[in-house]
This record gives sequence, structure tokens and C-alpha cells, in this order.
Amino acid sequence: MQHGWYDRRVRQIRDLSCGDTRVYLEFEVRRVLCPSCGKVKRERLEFLANNPFYTKRFAYYVGRRCRSATIKDVAKELKLDWHTVKELDKQYMKAQLAKAGKPRPKVIGIDEVSIRKGHTYRIVVSDLERTRPIWFGGADRSEQSMRQFFDELGKPKSDRIRLAVMDMWKPFRNATEACAPQAAILYDKFHVMGHLGKALDQVRKSEYGRLAGKDRRFIKGQKYTLLSRRENLSLEGRQALKTLLGVNKRLNTAYLLKESFGQLWSYEREGWAIRFFENWKMALKWQRLRPYEKFAEMIERHWDGVAAYSRPENKVSLGFVEGLNNKIRVIQRRAYGLRDEEYLRLKILTSMLPEL
Repeated sequence: MQHGWYDRRVRQIRDLSCGDTRVYLEFEVRRVLCPSCGKVKRERLEFLANNPFYTKRFAYYVGRRCRSATIKDVAKELKLDWHTVKELDKQYMKAQLAKAGKPRPKVIGIDEVSIRKGHTYRIVVSDLERTRPIWFGGADRSEQSMRQFFDELGKPKSDRIRLAVMDMWKPFRNATEACAPQAAILYDKFHVMGHLGKALDQVRKSEYGRLAGKDRRFIKGQKYTLLSRRENLSLEGRQALKTLLGVNKRLNTAYLLKESFGQLWSYEREGWAIRFFENWKMALKWQRLRPYEKFAEMIERHWDGVAAYSRPENKVSLGFVEGLNNKIRVIQRRAYGLRDEEYLRLKILTSMLPEL
């Protein structure tokens, strides 16, 4: 036990403001001489932030503001340096992660996110039961990068994973099958429907190329009208869609087949899902929809991962991963491209956590 002190000094630190008035706390900070190592050490004060010029509650206030505003706006509002706001926000997010605890997922969602132009990707893994991202990393979207997640998670926790939701990217599947062989693979509905949407757009382009003159006017500029769900269209969009489908039989057939395919995820038995898919393939006969035939062949090759959703134990929220991607795009857009990848990692991992 240390009695007395080596020296002491009076310091002022910034605390939460009162209205539009800044508040500073004045107190003594003592240093003591350690009898064990002979070094002079400063006493540790729990109410101080990592930056010793601010209280921890002020740092947490800055972090809460940064959840909905840019660093630049928060710095201007609180009359702080840009780098100070960023460091206080980092401390806040690290405290959020510490409170959330280490992940022990049973159902994971795997997706990639583009962090800059030039096909530069990072992998995001989410806990779908607790609806929160738990890992952001890798050098790209390769199998080796995916294995980094399982290595950091550890074998005991990897063995607890019973379901992995992903797109039809082979390296993700290979890494999961190697590191968590007991986990069932489920392909994300939104990525599957995205492939079908691309097939529909190829049909639209082929029809535009086949027709000439005035016959093209109904197709031109209607890409997103075709790809959107009918209930999401405006009144004008619905009228344009009705006109387009009324004058072009192939596009009408392709659109109806695309809309009906979503029914596949409503079945609770794999046998019913197989019967539906076989009937859907039969409807393609004599329709001259080659992009749809390629799509059907792709689904056949990956059938196990598509049909896995029909099992009762695999009924999970498939919209979370897509919603997280939208949230990440908002974070990147608000920051006009984050150059600090560690800061981006913290932003993503805390995006679904409650405030402190």
C-alpha cells in the first residue's frame, strides 16, 4: 500500500454542457512513486476518458451524437477538433462492444461489402438470432479470408453454429463446410431473387434489341419498373408497367414467372418446394427465355442451399443481412468514404447495438 504521493497538480477537464454553457471540472491529479518498480505513476480515475482532457460521460455523449451525425458536424457543434471527436467516438464504440460481450453465434449470415472502388471487398458476418454484426475483416472475399473469422471465433464456438446464411459464392461455402461442417448452408433469398432480377433484365434488353422503331418506346427506361415489386411502384409506375406487359408477351411471361418464384420460400416441407420448382421449370418450356433457363440450372446446382429454408428449424429472418448492407452504405455515404478501416469496422460492428 502506498502512503502519500510523489506530487500533485490541479487540472481542468471538459464535462457535459449545461444548456449552451460549457462545463469544466477542476480537480487534483496525484502521482505516486511505486515501491516495486521505482517508477512514478499517475493515479487512475475512472471518470476520465482515454483523452485526459474530457470526462467519460462527455466522450459517450460525443459517441451518441456520432451515431446519427458526421464527425465534422459534431466537431462544429461542440467546438472540438475533428480528430478529437473521432477518438472519443472510437472509445465509445469500444465500450459498446465490451458491454455486448464476445459472440457465441448459432445462426450466422455471411456477406461481402465493397469498401472502395476497384473490387476491394471485406467480409461481414452477423449473428442472425441476436441481429447484430459480429465480425468485419479479411483482405478480400476469398476462402482464406473467410477462414479468418472461424479462426478468431475458435473451434468450440464454430462447432455451435447450426446454420449459415450466405449468397452462392463458392469460397464462403467451402470455408464454412471446412470449419463448421455441422452447419447447414442456406442461400439468402434476396441474393437468389437478385439473380432472377438480372435474368429478367437480360430478357428486357433482348426484347429492346429485337424490336425497332415505335415498338421500343414501351420498353425504353422501364428497367426499374420491371425489377420493382408492384406494391412499391407509384401510380404512374403501375400504369407504365401495365402498358408494357400488355404490349409485350415475352416480358409479361418473364415478369409473372419472376413474381411467382418468391412463393418458393413459403413452403414448410422440402417435397412441396421441389414440386413447386418443377412446375415453375415446366412453365419455361417453349417460352424462349434463355436467361431464365440458365437461372433454373443454377438453382438446380445449388438446390440443397435453397431448399434448406423449408425445414422448420431454419426459419430465420433473411432480411437482416440485406438491411445491414443498406445501413453500411449509409455509413459510408455519410462519411464520404472512410479511409480509416478500423473506424469503419467499429461503426459496422456497433451499428445495431443499443446506446450507452
